[in-house]
Amino acid sequence: MLKTTLMGAVAISALFAAPAMADEITEFRIGILGGENASDRLKSNDCVRVHTEELLGVPTKIFAPADYNGVIEGLLGGNIDMAWLGASGYAKVYLTDPEAVTPVLVKINTDGSYGYYSVGFARVDSEISSLDDMEGKVFGFGDPNSTSGFLIPSIEIPSAGYSMDGDEYFGDVVFTGGHEQTIIAVSNGDIDAGVTWADGIGEWEDGFNSGALRKAVDAGLVDMTELTEIWRSNIIPEGPIVLRKALPEDVKLKMTGMLAALKSMDEECAYGFMAGEIMGIAPVDHSAYTSIIEARRIAGE
Repeated sequence: MLKTTLMGAVAISALFAAPAMADEITEFRIGILGGENASDRLKSNDCVRVHTEELLGVPTKIFAPADYNGVIEGLLGGNIDMAWLGASGYAKVYLTDPEAVTPVLVKINTDGSYGYYSVGFARVDSEISSLDDMEGKVFGFGDPNSTSGFLIPSIEIPSAGYSMDGDEYFGDVVFTGGHEQTIIAVSNGDIDAGVTWADGIGEWEDGFNSGALRKAVDAGLVDMTELTEIWRSNIIPEGPIVLRKALPEDVKLKMTGMLAALKSMDEECAYGFMAGEIMGIAPVDHSAYTSIIEARRIAGE
């Protein structure tokens, strides 16, 4: 079924292969979530900017705000046209304005799944091997609007018996600002442990096949043999690529088709854009995120 879906997406892309000026828009704006430093985010996504500009025939710009909320507010304010959101970020956009964006595509892992995990990790030499060893220690989380970097851990870790209120169990719970910042802080020993996202497929030493750990390994920021996994969430639905709902329909069709065909069209670009090795990029809709939306609603948005 996945192969059929991807072949169909390639066919859609082929229909719109020729550059053409998009009706009613004079530029296209792509928002990139935090998690890496701004220059690395721009570098990883510039190929998508180039392909978009060639496809739509209008100037295309990338915006890389310092935090997740910058992209969320940009989508809500109509100042960003496309973004790859985490499931929690999409939930916040939807709960604020159900008419702001449409989820259109999702990353498919190398094993055909479209989920990932929040992974807790610490330094090997810290002698922390599980949350049982984290009493009185500093635990780092990326961003309040991150699914794996906060929402899911904030639900599942207390449910497992480890309070995140004040210093009842952990010595301190801190926000680092993003996934890359969390990885560096743990690696440098600035905090005792942290959480980030990974597909959980492949080898630990490689930072798995895709995710923030893989990006950090590729960038030479971390040696995974110096880190150890101490906790893993239940599987989380991969966040959607969303398009601003008010965009002209032809623009939405062209962008959906191009991105769905990205791996076959430009494999190196797909690797950078999707944070590692993937099988492809396939259609998704709102129904995939109803559980995350409800979790965010219960958590108070």
